[in-house]
Amino acid sequence: MAEKRILFVAQAQSVTPFFSRLKEAGVEAGIADSLSGALAYLKKTTPSLIFTQAKIVTYRAESLLAAAKEMGDFPPVIVFAARGTAEEAQYYLDQGARDYWLEPLLWEKIEAVLPDDDRPAAPRPEPAQTASPPKFTIIGSHPAIGRVLALAKQVAPSKATVLIAGESGTGKEMFARYLHAHSDRGGCPFVAINCAALPEHLLESELFGHEKGAFTGAIGRKLGKFELADGGTILLDEISEMELGLQAKLLRVLQEGEFDRVGGVEPVKVDVRVLATTNRKIEQAVEENKFRQDLYYRLNVIPLKLPPLRERGEDVLLLARFFIDRYTQAYALPRLELSPEATAWLREYDWPGNVRELQNLMERAVLLAGRGPIRKVHFLLDGDTWAGPEPGDDQILPSATGEPAEPGDTQFAETVPAMPGGVVPLSELEKIMILRSLDQTSGNRTQAAELLGISVRTLRNKLNEYRLQGMNIA
Repeated sequence: MAEKRILFVAQAQSVTPFFSRLKEAGVEAGIADSLSGALAYLKKTTPSLIFTQAKIVTYRAESLLAAAKEMGDFPPVIVFAARGTAEEAQYYLDQGARDYWLEPLLWEKIEAVLPDDDRPAAPRPEPAQTASPPKFTIIGSHPAIGRVLALAKQVAPSKATVLIAGESGTGKEMFARYLHAHSDRGGCPFVAINCAALPEHLLESELFGHEKGAFTGAIGRKLGKFELADGGTILLDEISEMELGLQAKLLRVLQEGEFDRVGGVEPVKVDVRVLATTNRKIEQAVEENKFRQDLYYRLNVIPLKLPPLRERGEDVLLLARFFIDRYTQAYALPRLELSPEATAWLREYDWPGNVRELQNLMERAVLLAGRGPIRKVHFLLDGDTWAGPEPGDDQILPSATGEPAEPGDTQFAETVPAMPGGVVPLSELEKIMILRSLDQTSGNRTQAAELLGISVRTLRNKLNEYRLQGMNIA
């Protein structure tokens, strides 16, 4: 009997629960949590299939699919993600993925695609050479967003650098992906890196790569984000947080189209379009000599200033309905409507966390509303507690398998400890949202804080509280 092997490129906690079943099915499972780890595994053995999370801290599935194109003979790749859109799915398929799944992973789905003993796995389809790149859509009809969209559409086909500014949560990365998708590079890699998430020495290695022996722990050559984005687009998120020393090296890439790997002796040439985002007043950082003026001018060839949600009028309701539809589908729940009181509150609120705050609020409301309609109480505003569904409501929150719970199930009551009288403290629901966000971002605290609309410091303080309560949190 031919030996079957598969490789997971993922956080261990997402996939190791399946390992015992895979062993019973006669399948050897490998695991890696980085591109270099995956390529090292592939040098030693050839799996029939690869499953990869779309995002793992500093890793993106695009880099694996780009490597697949370069290597030619490569196993089929299935990308899976905690959250996703039709546009994102199409993007990964165009990059060469065999399929795109939403989490949670189910054993039945994995089992169905395992290769048979007596035939090889289906070949990975080659990306269509004439296929149009996926087109991201920005939701909104207010003139404030319309003007930004018009400018983005006009400059998208060019190679000009774009500096996207706006408050936290306004959708800066979404606009970056829009620019990439509407350019002639739309079928090439889009690589994003958060400049605030790593210390300077690690960020330099992530951006430019390193040679074997460049520093302790550098056991082999590593390609940086600029090399992985060659021919495509790189997004430098939170560029204003980059240290001055690295700013000089970035300026060289923008001016000369080349850089040196850490520990390297030969310059590396790349053709990459650079997009950058900031939620700070970068002009002030220039005045304070915290950001290089020459780099600022290089990045700010095309400035895009995103309006805050409070200035977008009825777009609040358009986006609210979009997120409601997304989460009812993701959690296999029936379509929900907004009550008049909830609609009025959405219009009046000033949205300090912008679109990200609205997105998180809608996910919470979908989970609490059952069969609906969504009422103001489902938003769980400061000081609110959740007392359970109203008399006569059917509560059908999703189960751990992603299937809707049957009316009358007590899963939610078991998950969230209730106070006397059936009231659930807001602090417990807050804890659930924090832990869920960490799970969705594979433990990346910066990304989890962004999802929640809070600072990393606030998140860190909350996690310290949970540790003192006896929770086992890494």
